[in-house]
Amino acid sequence: MTKTVTMATATNFIKPLAAGAARAANSDERPVGFHDHNGELWVDQVPLSAIAAEYGTPAYVYSGGFIRSRVTEFLSAFEGRDALFCYALKANHNLAIIRLIANAGAGADTVSGGEIERALAAGVAPGKIVLAGVAKGDDEIALALRHGILQLNIESMPELERINAVAASMGKTAPIAIRINPDVAAPTLAKISTGRKGDKFGIPLDELEPALGLIEQSPHLELQGLHLHIGSQINAVEPFERAYARGADMFFGLQQRFPSLTRLDFGGGFGVRYGDEEPLDPQALRQVVDRVLGGRPCRLVFEPGRSFVAEAGVMLASMIYEKSSAGRRFVILDAGMNSLIRPALYDAHHDIRPIKLAGGEPNQPADIVGPICESTDFFARDRKLHELQRGEIVAFMSAGAYGAVMTSDYNSRPSPAEVLVDGDQIALIKRRRAGADLFRDEIVPDWL
Repeated sequence: MTKTVTMATATNFIKPLAAGAARAANSDERPVGFHDHNGELWVDQVPLSAIAAEYGTPAYVYSGGFIRSRVTEFLSAFEGRDALFCYALKANHNLAIIRLIANAGAGADTVSGGEIERALAAGVAPGKIVLAGVAKGDDEIALALRHGILQLNIESMPELERINAVAASMGKTAPIAIRINPDVAAPTLAKISTGRKGDKFGIPLDELEPALGLIEQSPHLELQGLHLHIGSQINAVEPFERAYARGADMFFGLQQRFPSLTRLDFGGGFGVRYGDEEPLDPQALRQVVDRVLGGRPCRLVFEPGRSFVAEAGVMLASMIYEKSSAGRRFVILDAGMNSLIRPALYDAHHDIRPIKLAGGEPNQPADIVGPICESTDFFARDRKLHELQRGEIVAFMSAGAYGAVMTSDYNSRPSPAEVLVDGDQIALIKRRRAGADLFRDEIVPDWL
């Protein structure tokens, strides 16, 4: 289902908003992403009010132009280097989003068999797919080997032994990359830091030798890569430089022992703007890589997720009621933690803006909450927000990553629709599920 907006939208764009706006690569320089147009919030060349009227709320809306420009920004920064960017599907696994990113030149980073199948269904070539995750089952390992994906990232000795056994049973050789734990603490939330000693991810450097010994002995394992990933939402380059330097030293040290070792996988974790942060600059990342590697050749792999899609998406929600209690102002929306769980789960910040942009600065503090019967169902506390009328629509900015992909049916609330906008084209890319659709796949036994 694709629509084209025919209203006059070609001129007079006002300044982009702070989060989620970029310039298109086309000649007329129309902004892509989310921006203010005559006092109203637009995405690309479409007003968000038109999308809300057509598809209702809550709904996720993505800018195809912004995603494409972001992928291109990273690829261009690494021009001249042999580098593959594998988009981390866990950030947003909608098939349309995966295909858009693949068409822009990226591969796929997966953490389950289901994500491998999504990547293949979206048109990603098997040779551009990596499989990560700490709990690969035998069926997932076999699926990866049958399709001939690029590499399986090894997280532990028991996992390596299982991959060896499955590959032997299939008469195949598994292309593997060992994930090392570089013991680098990243300046990010503890819940999304992954590169410290004691985290569940990767093999500590002082425990690596048994894994290397098994790889040397087995005809069913081929060490092709070294992998590391220190966490998510990191906006400074210094932690990357420390981790990359440790990884590079080990990589080049192991090459003589393992001639098949040709790929250095630096993972992802590149920060984006949720409030007043500065997104990680791909050019600054390239400079880090050049300093760490010098002139030494190797193929690079990166696994960005949120940096491709976070600022490219918003969640739209409508105000149902406003109430006061014990001197506090509550703004109650039709979206809750079942629609966007990041604030409840991580205390994560999202800018929240009315799509009809009011004049002046917001000055009315409010607790912004949803309809779910849980005290944890909140989006912000004491957040300054303009006065809203019943039915007025707000946009949760930078919601393109870990938003729709983490929704649930809790309280049997309708699931959000997902809509992709590209220029003046609008496409529904996931239908809203409501009412009986929410339990259509459930089965009541005959004896009840």
